[in-house]
Amino acid sequence: MSPDWIPRFPELTKLTPAEQTLIAERAQVVSLPAQTTVFAPGLPAENFLLLLDGTVRVQQVSSGGREIVLYRVSSGESCIMTTACLLSQDTYNAEGVTETPVQAVAVPRATFDEMMARSAEFRRFVFADYSSRITDLLHVVEEVAFERIDKRLAQKLAELADGEGRLTLTHQELAVELGTAREVISRHLKEFQRRDWLTLTRGHIQLSDRAALARLAAGD
Repeated sequence: MSPDWIPRFPELTKLTPAEQTLIAERAQVVSLPAQTTVFAPGLPAENFLLLLDGTVRVQQVSSGGREIVLYRVSSGESCIMTTACLLSQDTYNAEGVTETPVQAVAVPRATFDEMMARSAEFRRFVFADYSSRITDLLHVVEEVAFERIDKRLAQKLAELADGEGRLTLTHQELAVELGTAREVISRHLKEFQRRDWLTLTRGHIQLSDRAALARLAAGD
């Protein structure tokens, strides 16, 4: 396989030509349709994953069945859950699902281990991305633990709405995004609708007062 995908990850261009060739020859570019489970709790990490196109949602389910989205992996990024499992030789404790059709590079575990041992540049690439994503994950934990749910919901609505203020999401899907119960989301959405901030229809939300939601999201 040609190493044409390597420039998509600028840090990998700092590897020696021999190291780039080694990765390119052993890695495999894979294509996955939307709604494919990439990994699941209890499974080992077999490959170091680098996303070329698409988005993977990483989520966790509590013992009581409540779900929360931990983070998303997009084009040009690696999955820190996979990296952690490879480094610790442990199994996954979360689930990764493709939200869109995905194209990714899968570097086999043995090649990942070899490159970590021989290449300082590869180690820098792995740990730089890992540390950046850990910071994002800690931000999610902080929000869930300390931020009011109405403020977080307003932030999420603003983030997910299209240019016309439309969202195609169920109350359950929003609950998963925010790590709370569907009933909590429904109660706050109905309150937002009572204030004329949005309109609810089945499976759809239309924002009508984005300024008010922005003020709430900012904590005003």
